Amino acid sequence: MAVLTSQQIARYFELFNTINVTFTKDVIAGINLIPKQIYLKCLGDQWPCIIYSTSFVQAKVIANVSTELFEKIRNANNLISLRFAFKGEGKKGPIAFFVSGKITGFTPYSKDNKSVNFISIDYTQRPPDDLITIIGRLLEANINSKKRKEERIDLSPDTIQKLGIKNKTTHVQIDGIPRKCILRDISFSGAKVIVPGIAKFLVDKSAQLFIEMDEIERPLQIQGKVLRYEEVAGRKDLAALGILFDDDKIPAPYKIRLSDYFNSLKKGR
Repeated sequence: MAVLTSQQIARYFELFNTINVTFTKDVIAGINLIPKQIYLKCLGDQWPCIIYSTSFVQAKVIANVSTELFEKIRNANNLISLRFAFKGEGKKGPIAFFVSGKITGFTPYSKDNKSVNFISIDYTQRPPDDLITIIGRLLEANINSKKRKEERIDLSPDTIQKLGIKNKTTHVQIDGIPRKCILRDISFSGAKVIVPGIAKFLVDKSAQLFIEMDEIERPLQIQGKVLRYEEVAGRKDLAALGILFDDDKIPAPYKIRLSDYFNSLKKGR
């Protein structure tokens, strides 16, 4: 996780204070959330729950509200703690912490099963800096992915290291057929790759680019299409393909890595 100054954390808190983030599969992967380690704690006991959304002032979870849990909450005047857990980088253990809150409402998840509820929680204090940092980076990445959409990053050894890309050599699946390729540059909106063979027949075909990154278990899969091609000087057996990503299918981990990289340039690192 990126290390931020107290001023940067305060900026995130001010900018994104009330923006709710819904925990889709993509978001969970992007922020390294550990869903099985999320639970509600009340009067010393704990109950598993599914985190549905959070901002810096409130959250919504899904839980089976048993008679025991409901009585505990009532006896505690609706005061609870919500535990978050995220994977730590490298060999570090999970990053885990509690956020104090007060339950403000229950809504049945479905008409058929009224014991499973959406539980609305208002935080009773500012959440820990770790939560502000993790959610803030995600929200800033979404902003940067639009603001710096077309800015290309040439993949030199230095930029590869900063981005945490494991290898420039990877593969791309074009119109369902896998091909080896070399990453030349990337951006929020697309990538340029070097592939063997004649590329002019690949234009306008669907493409799925695979990129391996440090601290991410599986290669990122980014969908798009081949927008154009160009010859590689002195190599008739190679061609450069320009791939345009589908805006709504760019993985959150990819956005966060690029956003962190651009932020590091502003700080002169």
